[in-house]
Amino acid sequence: MKTMKHMKVMQQSLKASFFMFFMTSIPFMSFLSWQSTWTLQTSGVTARLRGISAVSDTVAWASGASNTILRTSDGGATWARLPGPATDKLDFRDIDAIDERTAYVLSIGNGAASRIYKTADAGATWELQFTNSDQEAFFDAMAFWDAEHGIAVSDSVGGRFVIMTTDNGGKTWLPVPSDRLPPALPNEGAFAASGTNVAVFGRDHVWFGTGAASKARVLRSSDRGRTWQIADAPVPAGQSAGIYSVAFRDANHGILVGGDYARESDAIDNVAVTSDGGATWTLVRERALTGFRSVVAYRPGTASTFIAVGPLGADATTDDGRTWSRIEGPGFDTFSFARGGSIGWGAGSQGRIAQLR
Repeated sequence: MKTMKHMKVMQQSLKASFFMFFMTSIPFMSFLSWQSTWTLQTSGVTARLRGISAVSDTVAWASGASNTILRTSDGGATWARLPGPATDKLDFRDIDAIDERTAYVLSIGNGAASRIYKTADAGATWELQFTNSDQEAFFDAMAFWDAEHGIAVSDSVGGRFVIMTTDNGGKTWLPVPSDRLPPALPNEGAFAASGTNVAVFGRDHVWFGTGAASKARVLRSSDRGRTWQIADAPVPAGQSAGIYSVAFRDANHGILVGGDYARESDAIDNVAVTSDGGATWTLVRERALTGFRSVVAYRPGTASTFIAVGPLGADATTDDGRTWSRIEGPGFDTFSFARGGSIGWGAGSQGRIAQLR
């Protein structure tokens, strides 16, 4: 009886130990599963891709230099290059897909080089919706709450931010009056690196990260861009440094990432988190990112999982950005999760595209 009782105690102890190991190892095991899921795909192009937008597990869109716009409808088994919407050579740094057939694409550059086109027939034809008329303005990114309501942001001009919004599916793009925006710092603007320095949530919330000035800041609005507040971000800023990407999982919890594009291997104070909607930001120093990161994305359907990606690698967090783990594998300029949350795509230099499952 004593022996049997001892064995039962041992079994219970082993079960308890295994349970504790399992529970404390969940984040690590989750990290291991991330490592093994990058699958390189064939894009058929060599242009640098800076924009990507995943609609579902089967449909995704990508964009980049040299009039490049791509689309897959079979999960990336094949990517089709779509007819370019312009005859002059444009650099499409951002693409936002509304559904399988509808998408907006934004080209960058001073003056008329900054444009927005829209397709409603899966990229067979494109409609020019907006051409920048200010030679000093340089549009960097856009985002959409839904099929009708969107926002596009530019570098500052003459000490003022330049932000455009639409509430009719892009038929008209109207500037936010400058008296509703905080003043800009000298040279303050965004980085057109991944199309993700502006983020939206729900029906009304929007955030916009800046850099290239004396400090990095985050503009925020809770009324779809009609009025704005601003907060300092605790990350270094400079000519090539600041905030490169912002992502929120709800109206309160968000993460910003960036660094210095001229020093991609450095990871110096380049990630911060917020739990109050962006009113304040807390720098993450311990177990932080392992390099410059140009995009951060929330994995839909999870409690607090994000992925941060840059040209030299990627990191993942399962606790709202408080701790990060390196994902072994390639790096990319931009990344997007499908709305279901189980599949994402990264895109970058030399036409590289990979699926994360």
